[in-house]
Amino acid sequence: MTKLVLYTLHLSPPCRAVELTAKALGLELEQKNINLLAGDHLTPEFMKLNPQHTIPVLDDDGTIITESHAIMIYLVTKYGKDDTLYPKDPVQQARVNAALHFESGVLFARMRFIFERILFYGKSDIPEDRVEYVQKSYRLLEDTLKDDFVAGSKMTIADFSCISTISSIMGVVPLEQSEHPRIYEWIDRSKQLPYYEEANGGGGTDLGKFVLAKKEENAKA
Repeated sequence: MTKLVLYTLHLSPPCRAVELTAKALGLELEQKNINLLAGDHLTPEFMKLNPQHTIPVLDDDGTIITESHAIMIYLVTKYGKDDTLYPKDPVQQARVNAALHFESGVLFARMRFIFERILFYGKSDIPEDRVEYVQKSYRLLEDTLKDDFVAGSKMTIADFSCISTISSIMGVVPLEQSEHPRIYEWIDRSKQLPYYEEANGGGGTDLGKFVLAKKEENAKA
């Protein structure tokens, strides 16, 4: 087995999505921590790996793959024993792709609009319209969950991607269980994974707490 190196930050939802995928595939990752707040992603060395200076970045024996969704698809395609996590059937695969785009274009994007202003711009408030955008994304996810998982009856990498973001933002923008029972049932199903807590649970909770602590710190500055 070649050495897989992941440039990562455990607090980052996209990085945790890759960690979940690797755990599901039984892959060992050598993790190299990239501190975004310290500017590790802006060093010349890292910029050579990824000119877009984002994480995660995978180095598979010299093959560099960037962007979490691309990394997850790459890992399943190359190392998966079957196609359960990323189906080859064109219809099923389209559903997984749609869910991945929903995560990046809606769930993660709307979380980012809140988190970035606090973590990188020193803001101590969360505009009401941004909270509402997140609440709308919760409702969209609730309506999407007609089956046990986001792309159908089986867990896929789309679930890993979505759960990594939801587990982070719900600590900052409350996710009411009475209004979103399907989401909570889906979260509970995800938590049944033996590697869930290690790969995602703690990091998701910690990111929410970190953002709220930073918000309070900014208010005192």
